[in-house]
Amino acid sequence: MPELPEVEVTRRGLAPFVEGRTVEAVVVRDARLRWPVPRDLGRSVAGCRVEALERRGKYLLWRFGHGTLISHLGMSGIWRVWPREAAPPPQRHDHVDIILATHIVRLNDPRRFGALLWHPTMAGPVQGHALLAGLGIEPFDPGFDGALLYRETRRRAAAIKQVLLTGDIVVGVGNIYASEALFRAGIHPRASARRLGRQRCDRLAGAVREVLSEAIGVGGSTLRDFVSAAGDEGYFMLEANVYERAGLPCRRCSTPIRRIVQGQRATYYCPRCQR
Repeated sequence: MPELPEVEVTRRGLAPFVEGRTVEAVVVRDARLRWPVPRDLGRSVAGCRVEALERRGKYLLWRFGHGTLISHLGMSGIWRVWPREAAPPPQRHDHVDIILATHIVRLNDPRRFGALLWHPTMAGPVQGHALLAGLGIEPFDPGFDGALLYRETRRRAAAIKQVLLTGDIVVGVGNIYASEALFRAGIHPRASARRLGRQRCDRLAGAVREVLSEAIGVGGSTLRDFVSAAGDEGYFMLEANVYERAGLPCRRCSTPIRRIVQGQRATYYCPRCQR
């Protein structure tokens, strides 16, 4: 599932082609995503200028003067950009085209767990939309630090990895990057969140920022489906310390990496380095 780095890589790849450009048309071939693509989406944005392409957590926000197009990549979604004269014929899972003067931006989503929804300005700030209202702080916001993490975990008995995944304290830390950040911070993924001391929270907040920043820098992680807007794979998995390395020696201490299941998601950790 694309996480924050993959969404940010997508945003950076699309922004030069869409920001400040006018949408000429929208072609919806299959509206059956997690929620149906609005039938009148073309009428809502055709002839309108994309003022900015932003990210909130794992959501892409196409900002128009009269509303915001909210996009989520779900489990297998990707946005690709093509010059109009070089765009290949649509394939089976190419559900939506956003057509600009010189380029086509195409949404492909084989599993159809993604979303493409319109939020008009008259409905209020997009931050109040049901999909965005409960999101926590951005990991690169100066306000995200060990003090905040310590304060927000005092009443949470759940395992720290599960708390990171909820997204209501800090957004965008999905399964891969939670495992990697916990390894760097030396924290066991089953440790109770409320039992983490201030120093451990400081280490974890720093590790979250480091891991996400490094992942963005190498194009994210490609496990199965993800590629950037230009079609490039992400290479973070080449640098992963624990994720999908069960049975392999820890890069720090050579102890075999272990795999457990938490909340139906695979978790990887070093039993010696993480306490």
